Amino acid sequence: MSAGAGSHAALRHILEVTRKLAAPFDLDTMLTEVVNASREVLNAERGTVFLYDDANDELVVRVGTDLNHIRIPANKGIVGESAQTRRLINVPDCYADDRFNRAIDKQTGYRSRCMLTIPLIGYEESLIGVLQILNKHKGVFDEEDEYVGQALAAQAAVVIHRAKLTEAIIASERLDREISVARDVQIGTLPKGMPVIAGYDFGGAFVPTDQTGGDLYDFVPMGNDRLFLLMGDATGHGIGPALSATQVRAMLRVALRLGSGLDEAFVHINDQLCDDLPDDRFVTAFFGVLDGQKNTVSFHSGGQGPIMHFHAAGGEFDWHPATTFPLGYMPQTNIAAPLTAVMQPGDVFGLISDGIYEYENESGEQFGQQRIAEIVASNRSGTAQQLVNNMLQAVRHHGGKAVQADDITIVVAKRLNK
Repeated sequence: MSAGAGSHAALRHILEVTRKLAAPFDLDTMLTEVVNASREVLNAERGTVFLYDDANDELVVRVGTDLNHIRIPANKGIVGESAQTRRLINVPDCYADDRFNRAIDKQTGYRSRCMLTIPLIGYEESLIGVLQILNKHKGVFDEEDEYVGQALAAQAAVVIHRAKLTEAIIASERLDREISVARDVQIGTLPKGMPVIAGYDFGGAFVPTDQTGGDLYDFVPMGNDRLFLLMGDATGHGIGPALSATQVRAMLRVALRLGSGLDEAFVHINDQLCDDLPDDRFVTAFFGVLDGQKNTVSFHSGGQGPIMHFHAAGGEFDWHPATTFPLGYMPQTNIAAPLTAVMQPGDVFGLISDGIYEYENESGEQFGQQRIAEIVASNRSGTAQQLVNNMLQAVRHHGGKAVQADDITIVVAKRLNK
């Protein structure tokens, strides 16, 4: 339809508003500008922008004149009908229209007389929200107001869509920075080098699936040629499991500084995680003490397994299953005595996460224990770190183009032949 002189003046005003809205505002500021511009252009008392929340299929008042955040189903009331039909709705007498919800008027003490409700449609016909203008100062909204309102809504939809995209990008960049910090913290907790225990050689590696991971490992010297070995795997991937993993390491080091033994450390940390973690979260963990004078590894394995022990003299393997429940699964009231592995010259003790054992190639075949056994047996003369590197190389070769699905952690302790 054509517009009269008044409409032309209003459209010139809309162009001025559009140029103003081109500035780099945050979303709330942008919405406030849209509401204020709508009231001014249409000579109305109040305005509200409802944004569409597609995740919950709701319309949300993000900015409105004298209104707080309100959520309504996207198919309810006049606003919902406008959103569903993608059409303007002009109500000259709100209280004579059965679709009008009087609850907000009762809540605010305001009386709505007339209402213009316009859908905000973005790119590719996507629903951005709904613009609602209340109470024209003189009379009711007419056909010319509808024309002007639709023109304003079209411009507003574009700038709101842009602002939402900008807000999402900023949030994503902020999350990336937070993840980067979390990764730096987690990587900073890993051993800076391998420990030194007379007669032993050590190797280790951690390869997370995401920028952060739920796996961890640590070496904690205990004096008198004794070394605490820690390896764990918190359920899930990303920041949450990484925090759980870091928490376990921190609690262990505190427990050891306070003089806790193997059993005490395991029980206390387990019980604390039972209090701290949600019911569906836990940490599989190996707690072990390598005694370089006795040549033994005594350990508890909470849901972590199999634990590998290669006997160099006979070329045989022990694959120890988990000895108890994962950390945080249930309180420990009567923990069994730790298992003890005797390390003979040339023996290799390996803590290998299920990210290695269960690594699948493109055909769905897992890497498995047998390939680990073949690597260890055929490279028994190499260093502990060479064994770790060979495992990583072999699992990547096995996986081919398949994406790594789980965090990978390997800790190897080897008794030297000397």
